[in-house]
Amino acid sequence: MMRTWVDAGRAGQLSGILKMLRWVLLPWWLLRVFSGQKSLDGNPILGSPALARRGLHVWRARLAHRISHWRRSRLRRLIVAADREAFERDGFVLKRDFLPPELFAALREQMAELSAEAAEFKEGDAITRRIPLTPEILERLPAARRLLAMPQWRGLTRYVSAFDAEPMVFVQTIFSQAADGGPDPQNDLHMDTFHPTMKAWLFLEDVADEDGPFSYAPGSHRPTLRREAWERRRSIAATAPGARKKGGSYRISKAELARLGYAEPRPFPVAANTLVVADTFGFHARARSHKPSVRVEIWAYSRTNPFVPWTGPDLSAWPPFRAGRALLGKLLVALRQRLGLPMPAFRLASVSGPKAPPAPWPSPKAGQSALKPSTSDMS
Repeated sequence: MMRTWVDAGRAGQLSGILKMLRWVLLPWWLLRVFSGQKSLDGNPILGSPALARRGLHVWRARLAHRISHWRRSRLRRLIVAADREAFERDGFVLKRDFLPPELFAALREQMAELSAEAAEFKEGDAITRRIPLTPEILERLPAARRLLAMPQWRGLTRYVSAFDAEPMVFVQTIFSQAADGGPDPQNDLHMDTFHPTMKAWLFLEDVADEDGPFSYAPGSHRPTLRREAWERRRSIAATAPGARKKGGSYRISKAELARLGYAEPRPFPVAANTLVVADTFGFHARARSHKPSVRVEIWAYSRTNPFVPWTGPDLSAWPPFRAGRALLGKLLVALRQRLGLPMPAFRLASVSGPKAPPAPWPSPKAGQSALKPSTSDMS
């Protein structure tokens, strides 16, 4: 009996501590409402079923879009009128023959000789490899350094991201049907998060229909009343007790897309030296590859706090920030490996070039769950 009382007392103390922590952390959770956090897990405000039913997600997204739209209006001078019109209509800008022929030839030649450490991750039967364009790597790739300094590259990536900031840039290789596994989840149409965000692809080789090209639903970057109602329903489902999906990278079927009034997804089979810059709030996917294929590209993304009311200054352009952002992901992976944490879905590898075949992917050990990367960053 005495032991039961002691155990009950300890449980009561623990409950009291947890209640106190909830009040202590309340200011932090409130601040996170006005951040780019898309996960509804771990934050009792964002993850509240009652607040979801009252439209917290819709209110938050609507405010983020208004502020992002205002920031874009301040950056309109960075791109030409034709590109602004194309983006406002479609949600993306496509530029064929983006680089001068001699610069593009030099970029491909230097890329073929690049040996570096890369991060690799597996989703379904696809393996994605990324080599961050750190200052050290850019010293070995002068053509890439010239690309990143081009006013048109800088203007498009900044305008679409709605922030005057240096994006994170990688050499990305996608090996489709390269490993055992189920379907690639990137083949499903999805939105990256609740607010405007930018991704860019400069394709270094031709991408045919059968190679699994990038696809995008034109115009789906524009929020509508139907879209808001759909996202509200999804946020309510995500905050329900026992819900498996707690993030804001919502999937959508083609039938749902049509009911929301958006156009059919458009695939991008493109020639080498084509640049696509897109707002990935819009629905997009990696089309299903009909055969094993390899896709190499310069890939960039920018996801800032959508509630920031200013367009700059661009602190990320300072050398310490620029190097730190590119290396951060790699260091976190290395730390997990050093601590012996489960890494079956993510690994570091020394590669002799972007197209070097990946090593066989190890199967997860018994009782070990896969570390799944955020699907919003993989397309």
